[in-house]
Amino acid sequence: MKTNLPLLNEVTAFLWAEADMLDHGEYQDWLSLWQDEGVYIIPIDPSLTDYENHLNYAYDNQEMRRLRVERLQNGEAISTSPKANIVHTVSRIRILQEDGEVVVVRAAMNLREFRKEHLRHYTADLIFHLVKDADTGFKIQRKVVNLINSTDNLAGISYII
Repeated sequence: MKTNLPLLNEVTAFLWAEADMLDHGEYQDWLSLWQDEGVYIIPIDPSLTDYENHLNYAYDNQEMRRLRVERLQNGEAISTSPKANIVHTVSRIRILQEDGEVVVVRAAMNLREFRKEHLRHYTADLIFHLVKDADTGFKIQRKVVNLINSTDNLAGISYII
């Protein structure tokens, strides 16, 4: 297996920047990372890949991402008060496919949340479909968050994974 190290470094920097934006509430910058037709998906059943025809925790197009950010920022949703303190750790980044235009990446994510005197831990496999972009390096075409405990009871999540 030969790895394209310059591409891996570029992808890694992009994924780390995306996680940092989420951790620090830079939601408008995060929204700008997406293609207009991009889709953000958190499936309930991680073994399925036909997300369009199955129930998901999230299946957000551009408008739904914008509304999700709006709810987080304006405090309308009860789950956003008090605000959670979160830290994403993204690692084990592997390029699965690259065709010159789209790069498919798999990574591991660990997220720590501290809210209402409770520390929670979420772990997921992430799948990104990234489209090369002259201005930002990449735009997100698709992000799938496969939580390892997605079929268990999940606490209310008041942030973007």
